[in-house]
Amino acid sequence: MHRFLSALFLALFLPLALHAEESPVLARIEARGELRVGLTGDYKPFSWEDAQGEFKGLDADMAQALAEDLGVRLVIVKTSWPTLMEDLKAGKYDIGMGGISVTEERKEHAFFSTPLLTDGKAPIARCEDASRFETLDGIDREGVTVIVNPGGTNEKFARANIRKARLVLHKDNASIFEEIAEGRADVMLTDAIETRIVAREYPSLCAVNPNAPFTQSEKAYLLPKDEAWKARVDAWLDEMEESGQKTVLFSKWVE
Repeated sequence: MHRFLSALFLALFLPLALHAEESPVLARIEARGELRVGLTGDYKPFSWEDAQGEFKGLDADMAQALAEDLGVRLVIVKTSWPTLMEDLKAGKYDIGMGGISVTEERKEHAFFSTPLLTDGKAPIARCEDASRFETLDGIDREGVTVIVNPGGTNEKFARANIRKARLVLHKDNASIFEEIAEGRADVMLTDAIETRIVAREYPSLCAVNPNAPFTQSEKAYLLPKDEAWKARVDAWLDEMEESGQKTVLFSKWVE
């Protein structure tokens, strides 16, 4: 416990420069004067890219708050679910945000911050069909088209559970729900938090049992394997929690 409290004190109260020798990531951030945050820009309410190329959402705001806490400028690096881990390994960004699920596979190659929330996979479908898709057995039937974005936990979950239904990969997660609304697909399996947001934007779509998802998983920030950098990010999250800033931002984007 004493060791943990000492690490927390160092992470919160010592200047960024004093971490440089013990942390390659913090040294890089200090040298460049910038924090590079990886965002996919296609996953509401965490991050999305508007028509002008501006990133918005909960983690766009959280990224700005972290950059300000570090005293550096924010640079958003666009990544994707298929290249998320590859881009981290290549050092293209210092921290991945945007609704990333904690998985054992990812933990083999990276650290995760303190979890931000717990969520799980749930269906979203046209409202007239919602009652058909309340269970996985109801979804995994011949004649049903399940649509999913590639490269992340949505595809992994779908491939593990869909055997009879037709599974379609749609490369653009930002437009995937239009495929359901227009009848080109029947249902998507994604995180319950996203189904709620999308159902408000598309009157014809309904979140199916979002309070009782099929799985439970944590969302956290993805980090290189740098213990001092993880300690710094976790300390910042603790401070955001204690100060109420995290609650303010979550209330803005997550209802």
